[in-house]
Amino acid sequence: MLEIREVGYDHPDAELLIAEVQAEYVVRYGGTDDSPVQPAEFGPPDGLFAVGYREQLPVVMGGWRLHAPDDPQTGWASPAAEIKRMYVVVAARGAGFARQMLAFLERTAADRGVRWVLLETGGKQPEAIALYRSSGYQDVPPFGYYAEWPLTVHLGKQVG
Repeated sequence: MLEIREVGYDHPDAELLIAEVQAEYVVRYGGTDDSPVQPAEFGPPDGLFAVGYREQLPVVMGGWRLHAPDDPQTGWASPAAEIKRMYVVVAARGAGFARQMLAFLERTAADRGVRWVLLETGGKQPEAIALYRSSGYQDVPPFGYYAEWPLTVHLGKQVG
C-alpha cells in the first residue's frame, strides 16, 4: 500500500530521496543532475511535489512545475508542466510505486489545467524510459537544460 503526500521540495523526506537520486546519477552518468531547480517552483499554484510512503517510510517521490506559456521550447504544449525528480528507492523497486506516483502527478497537473506533461530522462535509465513509454509518453522536441545532450530522452503526454 502506498500513501502519497504532497510535501515541499525542501521537506526532510524529499531532501533524503533527492540526495539518493543524485547519488544514483553519479553512478550512472558520472555526475549529478545540474539542471536549475528552485524549491518554490514545486509549490502551489504553479507546481507540486510529493513523496510516497510504504509503512511510514519514504519510498518514491516526484514533482511537477509549470512551464511559461511563451517558453520557445515548450510553448507548443502550453499549458505544460515538467515532471522532475521521479525516483524509487532501490529496496522498493518493482512494486509499481513509480507508476502510481506518475499517475498522481499527471492527475494533479491535469486538475490544475495542464494540457501536456513533459519530462527529460537519460539514456542510461532504461527502466524509466520503459515506464514512461508504457504509460503513453512519446518523443517530443528537446527542451530544458539538457536539450542539447545526446543521452537525454525528451518525452511528453497529453493529459488535458
